[in-house]
Amino acid sequence: MEKLSELFGSMVFNETVMRERLPQETFNTLKKTMDQGIPLEEGVANIVANAMKDWAVEKGATHFTHWFQPMTGITAEKHDSFISPQKNGTVIMNFSGKELIKGEPDGSSFPSGGIRATCEARGYTAWDPTSPAFIKDGSLCIPTAFCSYGGEALDKKTPLLRSMDAIDRQSKRILALFGKTVKRVSTTVGPEQEYFLIDADLYRQREDLKLTGRTLFGAPASKGQELDDHYFGVIRTRVSEFMKDLDKALWELGIPAKTKHNEVAPAQHELAPIFSTTNIAADHNQLTMELMKKIAKKHNLVCLLHEKPFAGVNGSGKHNNWSLTTDTGENLLEPGKTPEANAQFLLILTAVIKGVDEYQDLLRASVATAGNDHRLGANEAPPAIISMFVGDELEALLESIQKGVPYDSKDKEVLRLGVDALPDLPKDNTDRNRTSPFAFTGNKFEFRSLGSSLSISCPNIMLNTIIAEEFRQFADILESSQDFNADLNKLIKTTLHQHSRIIFNGNGYSQEWVEEAKQRGLLNLKTTTDAMPTFLEKKNVQLFEQHGVYTEKEMKARYEIQMEEYTKTLLIEARTMITMVYRQIGPAVLSYIKSINETIEGIQKTSSMVSVISMKNLVQKLAENYDMLMDTTQVLGETIQKVGELSDVTEQAIFCTSNIIPTMEKLRTYADTLETITAKESWPFPVYSDLLFYE
Repeated sequence: MEKLSELFGSMVFNETVMRERLPQETFNTLKKTMDQGIPLEEGVANIVANAMKDWAVEKGATHFTHWFQPMTGITAEKHDSFISPQKNGTVIMNFSGKELIKGEPDGSSFPSGGIRATCEARGYTAWDPTSPAFIKDGSLCIPTAFCSYGGEALDKKTPLLRSMDAIDRQSKRILALFGKTVKRVSTTVGPEQEYFLIDADLYRQREDLKLTGRTLFGAPASKGQELDDHYFGVIRTRVSEFMKDLDKALWELGIPAKTKHNEVAPAQHELAPIFSTTNIAADHNQLTMELMKKIAKKHNLVCLLHEKPFAGVNGSGKHNNWSLTTDTGENLLEPGKTPEANAQFLLILTAVIKGVDEYQDLLRASVATAGNDHRLGANEAPPAIISMFVGDELEALLESIQKGVPYDSKDKEVLRLGVDALPDLPKDNTDRNRTSPFAFTGNKFEFRSLGSSLSISCPNIMLNTIIAEEFRQFADILESSQDFNADLNKLIKTTLHQHSRIIFNGNGYSQEWVEEAKQRGLLNLKTTTDAMPTFLEKKNVQLFEQHGVYTEKEMKARYEIQMEEYTKTLLIEARTMITMVYRQIGPAVLSYIKSINETIEGIQKTSSMVSVISMKNLVQKLAENYDMLMDTTQVLGETIQKVGELSDVTEQAIFCTSNIIPTMEKLRTYADTLETITAKESWPFPVYSDLLFYE
């Protein structure tokens, strides 16, 4: 591998390349656009586009594409070559500012949730200059937003950028209260990505993995994760080679991949990057997932990003480490040491507490998918109940503020914000709590409920907008204050009294917490169909409209898409199960029964002294489970037909939750029982011991 400092970002049109290739005046103008959102004139765009093209061609690129993130959850790209035919039969390489700033891909076949009819094909991509262009597979990729002819957002990038603007506006109001003026406040994210790697030859033998990303059938192996010997264990050579290639590919694209290790479940791993500005982090995470899948194939492996690919072992999540930073480098979630910083931090912390409590439904809805429903609360991931972990020391501090009593520190001081100093809080002032959905971890919040395959855009849109709203409310109160310190103290104390129910530092897996959360009035939205309807509640529509992040029309569209995707996912899984039963499991079991019966018949012909009772009992057990398997498969098929009789997406999704899922679980029980009593050589596809413990 070449020198890392030279490799990193070598395929990115980053600030260093811009400085080298753009005239100083053009660079300064573009920098203002990047930092402050000032529109770019077409003349300047032409100069930038030409420099981009020259750089990309030198790197071997022949095409360009507006790279965007439609509401499919993955990325999209349409490639155009740089060539421009000349009259003499030759071509020149050309790329204009107009082509850089705006594209027009066909928008008709992307999910729109009813925003547009299928016949309305026009859609536009608009350059996001805050996220640098890069080269991938011989094409210059330009990160863009995607909207309809009518201006509605058809992607995940547009509302994310809007939410970042919203929290920037309101954060600057909060900082102004403490005498600070900054140009920009940005949210930053470092998403830790969990994933499984399995052998590609075995993968190709599993219809369920190919079509759904998870094993719809599969009895637990004799060994799972109970010995805790995989977590942080020595990485097998084959996987290590994959990780090396992945790191190189990510570093070339300027993605700061930092940490890699084995996760808890066998064949499970994790990659963690250093944090980036949220829209760039979202772009990077989409690229990371794409490259994981692509590079795995080179090693005859398959990367699984499903939240629960294997029953009985941990599923995969994505920990969203979220923070707020200014253009001056200040982390607004750093507790600080001076009285002014302490007061500012506690006001911001209180706003987050209030926001998570008031909008717990939105945070749960932001991570709701059919795949993640299998994982949340399954003693491996945070529960579906949203709560906050702040650590024992901060919790004690917040309680002392509420009660107006001395904080139990060395000096026993009563904290009067803006007057007395907050004790110096070490970054690791308390143990971590892996059962908490939303945990304070020293200078950031870790939102742990995201599923492995999820785009991080939606949860961060929610977070940014929620906190922007709380900042707005606090700023409205304090900007007109006549006695700032007194009103600040009163605001924090009153807010904590009203919203501290969301703080929980204990075991989120325990049944006691479920009961306690209910007593506190916290929501327990266990499934996607429980969570998603809350998205359209009046208070939530008002929240997004007030801050210009979503219109009500855009919210309804996203609700429709999410519920429809949920239903489609379950129907694909159900149909796959039926196919596997009829074409693979059923015939395999019948063949095995036949072979046992032939063995029994042969023994009885040759000897009356050998007992065949155990073999007959096995045949009976096989036959009983086979009958139940086939009966349940028929019921599942009939149940699927009923979904089509329902026209409303909500009704369809709820029907699937109540009827399809229980029938699928029942069907799996019979199939998995048959797997455990059928000879391995007779079973039609690889089992868990093969899939999870490959060489």
